[in-house]
Amino acid sequence: MIKAILLAAGQSKRFGNKNKLLIKYKKKPLIYYSLLSLLKSNIDKVIIVIGFEKNKLKKIIPKNKKITFVENKKFKKGISSSIKIGLKKISQKDKGFLIVHSDMPFIKYSSVNKIYNSILKKNHLVHALKFKNKIGNPIGFNISILNKFQKIRGDFGAKYLVRRLKNSTNFIKIGSKKDFLDFDKFSDF
Repeated sequence: MIKAILLAAGQSKRFGNKNKLLIKYKKKPLIYYSLLSLLKSNIDKVIIVIGFEKNKLKKIIPKNKKITFVENKKFKKGISSSIKIGLKKISQKDKGFLIVHSDMPFIKYSSVNKIYNSILKKNHLVHALKFKNKIGNPIGFNISILNKFQKIRGDFGAKYLVRRLKNSTNFIKIGSKKDFLDFDKFSDF
């Protein structure tokens, strides 16, 4: 099995007291776009890590047998705490996993499938999308490096391990850097 951890626990600090994942972009809440790409892809399970405004998020997420929720009660400690909570739902029997940001509306399911297929077919530890010299999210990992995530702290995420394991990374070329765009402030909408 290959699972995806969708990070949705953050506080959206640049949005004042609003959760950016609930704000509508083209008539749908921002979180829908990355979630729907995962559900449309070959990913076997989607683990959604919730924290800040968890009940509001759960209410808008469509019911789907692929989805599992896990709560990060320590979401104020940064992205690494959400990754670690999500990883608790990953089994050593799994082939690998992806770490996906929920504020990226342009992630294509075809890009997710490229990472999925790379994990299945390539003997690399890391599987990262690349446009020219830019590396972006989501990022896939072979199950064998699960324990390396125990060392990350604060706001360090998956890209930290890409830098550390560059020689063991399969870089997957994509055609546009638009896939990597994330929404951080109101003007992005």
